[in-house]
Amino acid sequence: MRVIVLLVPFLFLSQFSLGQEFKKMDKSPLDVAYFPANATKRLFVKTEEEKKALKPIARVLYSRPQKKGRVIFGNLVSFGEAWRLGANESTEIEFFVPVKFGDKKLKAGRYMLYAVPNKDSWEVRINSITDQWGIYANDDKKDLASVTVSTREAKEEIEALSIAMYKKEENTFLIKIGWDKTVVEVPVIVL
Repeated sequence: MRVIVLLVPFLFLSQFSLGQEFKKMDKSPLDVAYFPANATKRLFVKTEEEKKALKPIARVLYSRPQKKGRVIFGNLVSFGEAWRLGANESTEIEFFVPVKFGDKKLKAGRYMLYAVPNKDSWEVRINSITDQWGIYANDDKKDLASVTVSTREAKEEIEALSIAMYKKEENTFLIKIGWDKTVVEVPVIVL
């Protein structure tokens, strides 16, 4: 009897777990960009100086839609309208230190990063709302900071939306966003 009492929960749980299936791979996979780029490898370097140089300052989590022959800006992504800078969930930026974005100081923390693209410039915004799908419930009253940057044409077509961050000068890094034939670079000052 005792064996049966012990087996019943096990059988129930095993049936429940067998019924769970993994979702198919998303067409726009999630990716991560760090500044500095090798921040996640800081524990593998040998000296404390190298570890300090690789201490993370910022991280961007975003989904990477593909161009697939489509016209992106001005068509798939409308000019003058808020865009989540990716697909699926809204793009998220985390600052591990205080920064200045545009003319606003921001505390270390998690934020939504999105843009209002136009043909020759983008307004890139930071919003306090996180963990939402898309940008359909966006409340621009929760915007904390913004910066307007010029667009430039990429040397080669960029198939998948790409975000990278790199050092511009002392205490300043750039968030580089590129897709199709468009690239923008957004400055962030480390305080």
